[in-house]
This record gives sequence, C-alpha cells and structure tokens, in this order.
Amino acid sequence: ASVAQFELMPQPPETENKPMVWPYWPTKLRTSSSHEEGCDRDWAVATKRLEGKNGKVEKLIAARVEWKDGKMQEVPNSEFEMKADLVLLAMGFVSPVQQVLEAFGVDKDPRGNVKATTDGEGCYKTSVDKVFAAGDMRRGQSLVVWAIREGRQCARAVDEFLMGSSVLPR
Repeated sequence: ASVAQFELMPQPPETENKPMVWPYWPTKLRTSSSHEEGCDRDWAVATKRLEGKNGKVEKLIAARVEWKDGKMQEVPNSEFEMKADLVLLAMGFVSPVQQVLEAFGVDKDPRGNVKATTDGEGCYKTSVDKVFAAGDMRRGQSLVVWAIREGRQCARAVDEFLMGSSVLPR
C-alpha cells in the first residue's frame, strides 16, 4: 500500500518571497511529518475521474496540467491512472466545486455546501454512503480553527467507519 498526494497547483518554491507581507500567506513548499513518513507528492495534476465497481473505487484517472495566464490547461497526452482503494479530497479555501458534488450526488444545504451531520454516530457522513465532508466543504469558508477541528473529528469518524472503532481523540 502507498499514499499519494496530488496537488492541482505547480510545486511552490522552497523559500518564500520575502517582500510578500501579511496578510498574505507566504507561498513556499511545506513538508509535514506525514509527508516525511512516506507520501509521494505530485504537482500540477488534475484528477479527471474515479473508476470502480459496485460503489468501490478501484482507480483514479488524472492528467498533468500547466497554468498559463491564470488558467489551467491539460498537457496533451499526459493522462495516467493509479490504482486506488481510498480517495480523500482536501479542497479547503475554495467553495465546494459543484461538479464534484453533483458527481457524488450528495445533498447540499441552501448555500451550496455539503450536508453532513456533526452529531452522534455517523458524524460527518453525507447523504451518500462512504462519503464524508468536513471543514469548508461542509460549513463554507470560515476560520481555520473550525477546519482543523472538523478535520480531526472527521478523521475519527472515518477511522470508526473503516475499523469499527477509533482511538483518535474527539
């Protein structure tokens, strides 16, 4: 088994642009302990579709992209596929992409965010089996502390769903 992380944007520089000042978040490559533990990262990759049978993902189809004049363009003949057992979408700081929500068929609230409960058993589950939502995707753009809290709680809910129980903190 392996873990891969695809990022739609190009790889950021290893050092920040010093003239860039608050309130902007400095753009630079950040490597977490999770990355160091064993994660293959790939940049400028767009996931085109997921394929599988009986509601179980089996592979991910992606393509390389280039950014020109602020617009994403697929690199010709760059499509590739990767075997997958589990796909997690982390798309913070962006409103929910309606095409993604429609593809999964999840129920939405009046603001267009994904409906998911935050109470009791089935926490962060959406209206579609095996699909969870948290943070900006569920509540809309908000404070980062809310996204962190919901991300941790959702991770516990996914762990309980997959393993039957969880030792992760609430």
